[in-house]
Amino acid sequence: MNVTGIIIAAAVVGIVGIVIGVLLGIASEKFKVEVDEREELVRAELPGNNCGGCGYAGCDALAKAIVEGKAAVNQCPVGGAPVGEKIAAIMGVEASTAEKMVAFVKCKGTCDKANVQYNYYGIEDCNKITVVPGAGDKACSYGCLGSGSCVKACQFDAIHIVDGVAVVDKEKCVACGQCVAVCPRHLIELVPYKAKHLVQCNSHDKGADVKKKCDAGCIGCTLCTKQCEFDAIHMDNNVAVIDYAKCTGCGKCAEKCPSKVIL
Repeated sequence: MNVTGIIIAAAVVGIVGIVIGVLLGIASEKFKVEVDEREELVRAELPGNNCGGCGYAGCDALAKAIVEGKAAVNQCPVGGAPVGEKIAAIMGVEASTAEKMVAFVKCKGTCDKANVQYNYYGIEDCNKITVVPGAGDKACSYGCLGSGSCVKACQFDAIHIVDGVAVVDKEKCVACGQCVAVCPRHLIELVPYKAKHLVQCNSHDKGADVKKKCDAGCIGCTLCTKQCEFDAIHMDNNVAVIDYAKCTGCGKCAEKCPSKVIL
C-alpha cells in the first residue's frame, strides 16, 4: 500500500470539503431569505391544525399573511379569541372582538318529514349521490342528502347525521368552513353563535310543491316578514332569510311560522 498516495487522497478530499463548505456558506448568505422574527412567534401561537378555515393553505401561510398585514390577528377560527389576543400582542395591535361563528344546516327534512321518491342503495357520499338519477332517495332536491360528506370533512367531530339530516354541535364547531365547502347543495352556512332564530329550510320551490316533498319546508307565505318590526327577515326566491345584523331575537317570526321551520 502506497502511504504517500493515501495521504494525497486524504488531503484532496479535505481540501475539496473545505472549498465546498466555503462555497455553501457564501451561497447561503447570498441567497438567504430574510424571515421576520414575528412570523415565527405568530406561528408558534397557532394551533397547527392546518384546516384552511382561515382562508390560507395552512398555519405557516396564515402566520406569514398576518405579519405582512394581509390577514387579521384573530383570523384563526380554531384558536379563537385567546390565540387572537396573543398574536395581537406580538404584532403590537389590539385584537378585534369579532363575534364567534358556527356552522348551521338549513334543513329540517328528517326521515319522518321528508317524502321518499325511491330507495337508494349505493355509495354514501353526498357529492357522488348528486350525479345519480333523482339525486338520492329524498324527494326534495334542496334538502340534506344525509350521507355525511360534511361529517368526513370535519376535523373537530362537530357535525353528525341525525335521523337523515346533518346536525352541528355548536360547542365543538370552530367555524373552519370545511363542511360549508364540501356540501354539494350549499345547505350549510356560518351564522353567529348567539343567533336565537334560524331558518331550517333551503327549498326554492313554491308552497304547494314544497308540501308535496316535505312536511318541514318553508312555503313562502311571508307571515314571518310581516311580523318582524326590525326588517330582519325577507323572502329570497321563496325561502325566508334572516339578517342577523338586524335580528333582535324577539321570536315573532318563529311564533307565526305555520311550518315551524324557524327555530
